[in-house]
Amino acid sequence: MKTRILPLLLIAAALPLRAQEITQAHKDRAAALVAQMTLKEKITFVAGYRDGFHMAPIPRLGIPEVRLADGPQGVRNDTRSTLFACGAAAAASWNPALVHEMGIALGQDARARGVHILLGPGVNICRSPLSGRGFEYFGEDPFLAAETAVAYIRGVQSQGVMATVKHFALNNLEYDRHHTNSIADERTINEIYFPAFRAAVERGRVASVMTSYNLVNGVHSAENPYLIEEMLRGKWHFDGFTMSDWTSTYSPVLMMQDGVDVEMPRGFCYNADTLLPLLDKGVVSETQLEAKVQRILQTYVAYGFLDREQLDASIPEDNPYSREVAYRLACESIVLLKNDGILPLSKRQRLSLSGPRADTVPCGGGSGAVDPLYAVSLKEGLQELGAKLVPDAPVEILALGFDRETEKENSDRTFSLPEGQEALVDEAIAKGHKVILVVNAGGAADLSRIGDKASAILWAWYPGQEGGKALAQILYGQVNPSGRLPVSFPLHLEDNPSQVYYLPAPPVSKRGHSVKPSVYAEGVFVGYRGYAQTEPLYPFGYGLSYTSFEYGPLTVALSADGYEVSLEVKNTGKVAGAETVQLYVHENDPAVPRPERELKAFKKVNLAKGQTTRVSFHLGREAFAWYNTDVHDWRVSPGRFTLEAGASALDIRSRAEITIAE
Repeated sequence: MKTRILPLLLIAAALPLRAQEITQAHKDRAAALVAQMTLKEKITFVAGYRDGFHMAPIPRLGIPEVRLADGPQGVRNDTRSTLFACGAAAAASWNPALVHEMGIALGQDARARGVHILLGPGVNICRSPLSGRGFEYFGEDPFLAAETAVAYIRGVQSQGVMATVKHFALNNLEYDRHHTNSIADERTINEIYFPAFRAAVERGRVASVMTSYNLVNGVHSAENPYLIEEMLRGKWHFDGFTMSDWTSTYSPVLMMQDGVDVEMPRGFCYNADTLLPLLDKGVVSETQLEAKVQRILQTYVAYGFLDREQLDASIPEDNPYSREVAYRLACESIVLLKNDGILPLSKRQRLSLSGPRADTVPCGGGSGAVDPLYAVSLKEGLQELGAKLVPDAPVEILALGFDRETEKENSDRTFSLPEGQEALVDEAIAKGHKVILVVNAGGAADLSRIGDKASAILWAWYPGQEGGKALAQILYGQVNPSGRLPVSFPLHLEDNPSQVYYLPAPPVSKRGHSVKPSVYAEGVFVGYRGYAQTEPLYPFGYGLSYTSFEYGPLTVALSADGYEVSLEVKNTGKVAGAETVQLYVHENDPAVPRPERELKAFKKVNLAKGQTTRVSFHLGREAFAWYNTDVHDWRVSPGRFTLEAGASALDIRSRAEITIAE
């Protein structure tokens, strides 16, 4: 395998990094093309084409047909491809370098199929475990989501494939998403729901941004001037192009004035019959239309779409590099939530395996679902290791959870496991069996009744095509689990800080549409930030290992633009393992309400048995800032701050205090 992986890595390295930058030369070339286009060509160019997953060519100008594909966790739409672990699992790895490799592999898989634009990643914050699309996203924390997103985007785009960050913005539930009005204050939006998008633009140099179905503070996202003009293009200086989510457009006039550049999947608003009369009457201008065409074309030019074939026949569709990355990502994302000592298993032990997810490879549904070229189920993974699987063995593995029918796009899911699954645990316990739970889910689920009955719990997320292999190796101790939760797990759904506000209120009429207000009244106290009154069952950042780690004291030194923070971490257990050191910041006497702690840095380190290493972090001034709505910008208040290093948001091992002067 290694001899085949190496050439593919060289392909990745050979592509120029300038593909992520739109230069003046790219803009000038695009402008020259726009000047040669007819009015009808310009109108055709700003809407989806053919099957809704292509953009129109203009052959006489050398502009090719451009292919799009869904793909947060694998390339889909008329193809089979590598199925990677879902977004929540990628975040659970707490390993941006590995997520970057996932992006490279996704880019290679796209090039092997002639795909120009990958419709991922999704970076919406997991406000509630009910969101049917939470499995696609990178957890509840804006810093973790931002770091994960930037790594993903840079990987994809290094292969000459555009990434598309979505869904901009405040798309935090799937229930009746076309008619939900997400209502949030300016501080909450900027501190919680914008950072991952901003990082995608400013640091990831993402090529495209997709808007969401919902309204934001009363205006549909695809025609929202605050989102598109003020933030994306104004404050964040985004030079790529924007597109609507499929069938999420309403007003041709507002779309032309302040809306997206591309309407998908076709021109409901952007079509000749609608736009030509508006242009003739001067309601909208050809200059507005040309600006949209310009942004699309300058991005095409920057990515080389006009100068090469996108299909790269040297990359196999069943890509060995992608397989290897999918396996490593599965290994690093699975979280060991509970272990009474039953794990790791011995090859001598007899096991029974049952449950609805035992011999399948589940994934979430909708545009995040991928049909892999091949996949390894948990049963197959155990069989490959020579597990002694027999009926009614005593140490029983129950594979439970959701799948593409029960956790999916366009509907929210239940907090409880699918019907009948809790009864399987009761039956096993009644037989006197020790139960090991393996759960597939994109986020937290109800363990209040069955969690205490299990001897061990592995949270597998949707681990991708190699998930069964990774799970089997973790169960037998060949791989030490190192995943950590990117979301908090409440004991009861009502403990989630957003739950009382989550479901939309009764509908009101707006511009002839039925609109349901969804008020983000918990403000910045989302996820672990809001668990001040009720302790979660498993906190953000939590995960067990087959070894143990000891933290030394924090040392802090002033630097030119912030602080250098470090501590020693020692593996005090009997086997090698990986620890994720999480660095949180707390303002001691804030002038405005602030969370008890906020994640501002993290690092995953691999340590041999008995090994000690020093883990270092840099904190810039932005790590201490909050969003001040009086000045509409970020500010750092002078005063005392506590830095906390821990193994989770509730497992703080070391502290230090600093004072920031005026």
